[in-house]
Amino acid sequence: MTAASLTRRDTLGLLLGAPLAAAGKDAPVFIQSTRIAKAAEYSAKRKGLALLVRQHGKLLHESYPNGAKSGETRRIYSGTKAFWGLAMLAAVEDGILSLDEPAAAVIHEWRGKADKEKITLEQLMDFTCGLERCLRIHEDGLENRDRMAIGRPVLAAPGKRFIYGPSAMQVAHQMLKRRLAGRWRNETPARYLERRVLRPLGLGPQRYIPDAAGNPLLASGFMMTPAQWARMGEVILAKGAPVLKKPASWELATEGSAANPAYSFGFWNNRKAADKNAREFDIEDMLEVDWDKQGWTRACVCRDAPPDLVACIGSGYQRLFAVPSMSLVIVRQGTNARFSDGDFLRLLLG
Repeated sequence: MTAASLTRRDTLGLLLGAPLAAAGKDAPVFIQSTRIAKAAEYSAKRKGLALLVRQHGKLLHESYPNGAKSGETRRIYSGTKAFWGLAMLAAVEDGILSLDEPAAAVIHEWRGKADKEKITLEQLMDFTCGLERCLRIHEDGLENRDRMAIGRPVLAAPGKRFIYGPSAMQVAHQMLKRRLAGRWRNETPARYLERRVLRPLGLGPQRYIPDAAGNPLLASGFMMTPAQWARMGEVILAKGAPVLKKPASWELATEGSAANPAYSFGFWNNRKAADKNAREFDIEDMLEVDWDKQGWTRACVCRDAPPDLVACIGSGYQRLFAVPSMSLVIVRQGTNARFSDGDFLRLLLG
């Protein structure tokens, strides 16, 4: 293939790290079509609305069952978190924020408060800061969700427990907001996200659900087609490129924490699948359990999937899976119905 014959999609694929088969080299190995068909049937029977499978930069499958149509945007819910996670990691690379710097260095309201003054950006983005999750932050019509988050009580010692909820990310947003205001006029976290994350992926402004103070909701809100969301999958395959420039930055997105080895910065990893004692369960169900009764020590997405699988998980079984070792990206969208990540991936991967 010559440079002149590259399509626009090919060019974007190269920018995002998707490999193209080269003449004279071994042909890439693709998932069998029969496996894809079984996985598609499984998804459709569980109120699936869209399924996209892309491997080695080639579209293998795209379907829209149950009355859905191609080109429709749908809520990805907590899939939104990964985009903001990349923005925070980009801000660290740009020298705007520091992972280990106490949030109190920016959030003056926390200065002198023993339970909060040592909380770091990394703990906020890994949900190990100990803050009450405060689901009210998801609501529309709020006056200032960042201020609400900053005022939440600490329920566990920082770094010790995983408490999944919107409050931690809103504090991180306020850290970025205040630092940006001190460097550039009129620069906001949303504009920074668009410049550093969305534009490099060929995406435009998103649905931010701002409060009366203009603060977006970081935990949810984005709406995307399967093809648009799949661009985040290509970022995973490319280990953060073209957004992140340092391999160490991407490692932070997939290393997990002591409290939950399977989660960091909006991304769920499958590393524990390599452990014979790995625990596979419905992540959405587990997140409904009280935080002090959850068990994440040996958690994985799927015991039978490659350990390098990374997932973005949204409510109602919205799923983005990416497997770098297989150069594979999968997007599944649907409505809330019983769906098993493990069963789906076993059907698809064999």
